[in-house]
Amino acid sequence: MPTARWLGHAAWEIRDGDTTLLLDPFITGNHESPVSADDLAPTAILVTHGHGDHLGDALPVARRSGAVIIAPFELAHYCQRQGAQVHPMHIGGAFTFAWGRVKLTQALHGSAVTGEEIIYTGNPCGFVITLSRPSPAEAGASARAGGRTVYFAGDTGLFGDMKLIGERDKLHLALLPIGGNFTMDIDDAVEAVKLLNCDQVAPMHYGTFPVIAADPQEFKQKVESQTQAQCVVLEPGGSLEY
Repeated sequence: MPTARWLGHAAWEIRDGDTTLLLDPFITGNHESPVSADDLAPTAILVTHGHGDHLGDALPVARRSGAVIIAPFELAHYCQRQGAQVHPMHIGGAFTFAWGRVKLTQALHGSAVTGEEIIYTGNPCGFVITLSRPSPAEAGASARAGGRTVYFAGDTGLFGDMKLIGERDKLHLALLPIGGNFTMDIDDAVEAVKLLNCDQVAPMHYGTFPVIAADPQEFKQKVESQTQAQCVVLEPGGSLEY
């Protein structure tokens, strides 16, 4: 059974057998992170958008390890120009890799690399990830049926098409932001759980900065009193099976 380990903020490590996926790896500069970026050797790195607390250490980890960066088209090409191997995708598109299937969903947010100048990096996204090892002929629903599926929302506000995401794929786990200000707050994230109809949910993107302070136990209480989902609140470095 696959495991999801929270690396603080919105960074996650998904493991299943020999496959390790790194999601939005903001490690260096993240005071919550229990690991060093130098310790990470993923199979692939999935990045939802270009903001520094999500792109994070993706480039140095990819250049060192050879892991491919999977990201929306414009962000992928930015990463390629920085010396990383990439697999560009876009909203609504899906691709079956040797280790499983990835589909990009919309996210209501922005995407840019910010520094002395702002470099626009296209649309932000979320990911629906099914870890399995289907043959090339098993694309689509038959490939999805055999694996365990996680929805990684990235940074987003609440949107009604989350219901479609939950209808199109059986979601065993949803990883949702709850911190407000830049993303959904607790109450909107509870509504997202209702729309997604997922088995389990874990909160993220809260508490790292004062402006996104939120109580994950309040989220857990509301989820489990208003929905059928189990809410798992992790400490950074903690993991769950899904």
